[in-house]
Amino acid sequence: MSNHKVVKHPEFGFFQVTPTPTSEEITRFYAEEFYSAKYKAFNNSSLEVQEADQEFHDAHREDIAVKITEILGRSLNTLSILDIGCGWGQTLQYLAKKGARCSGFDPAPEAVAYVQSQGLECVRAGMESMDVFQGRRFDVVLMMNVLEHLADPVRVVNEIISTALAEGGVLIIEVPNDFNAFQMAAQQLHGLPEWWVAPPAHLNYFDADSLAALLKGAGLAVSHLEASFPMEIFMLMGENYVGNGPLGRLCHERRMAFETNLRKLGKGELLSAFYQSLAGLNLGRQVIAYAKKG
Repeated sequence: MSNHKVVKHPEFGFFQVTPTPTSEEITRFYAEEFYSAKYKAFNNSSLEVQEADQEFHDAHREDIAVKITEILGRSLNTLSILDIGCGWGQTLQYLAKKGARCSGFDPAPEAVAYVQSQGLECVRAGMESMDVFQGRRFDVVLMMNVLEHLADPVRVVNEIISTALAEGGVLIIEVPNDFNAFQMAAQQLHGLPEWWVAPPAHLNYFDADSLAALLKGAGLAVSHLEASFPMEIFMLMGENYVGNGPLGRLCHERRMAFETNLRKLGKGELLSAFYQSLAGLNLGRQVIAYAKKG
């Protein structure tokens, strides 16, 4: 997409690329290109990246597991979980080992085959419909770094609620936190274009406020909002990692060390409180929302 512009959603305040590709074009992109060498530097959902930083990612998955049990008041071994756009199924595997009944779908055939090889229920499906399992309802629905890729995120959220999420269940959505104040300052400091605007891979750009507004507009009660480490801090310290893979990796390793060391020192609750505060300021590289139905 070369002739695109970014506009603000009139109701919920997130930014969208226009013109928007069709759902069929998006499905084809993820089935055929997203895990290819062309997008290797851009895509942190690859199995190789997930396995290389497994301790770091598993700590985040553990936070999600704990938050699910807090919000629903039930243990994981009583819950059914659907992961939409599950990729290589690393989160599903983690939650399944804790006893949850896990299912997923994804448009990439190689990812689906891998998840199936791990003994999990997974089907190949695009994002045209959220009712992939024919009316089955799930206690927890995950969308981890998926909503930013979709042509019509408002329709998708409403369809999840009406076809896939059980009454009293929780929808968990994680997205990049783009157009945030640190990101814009780093762009200005280094004289860069809006490098995070990356169609056809990313079509929607959220922050904590706009993600919460979308979920509330769909009739859900937002229980918890949390951000992640504000990577743009490194750029504001002079470390311009845009287009510099090795430097970007070094900054990421520093961020992982920050979190890992705090957790090892028993400061996990402090880390969570810090990230909740960042979400309140619409800062942080990612934002995750937990929203309950009913």
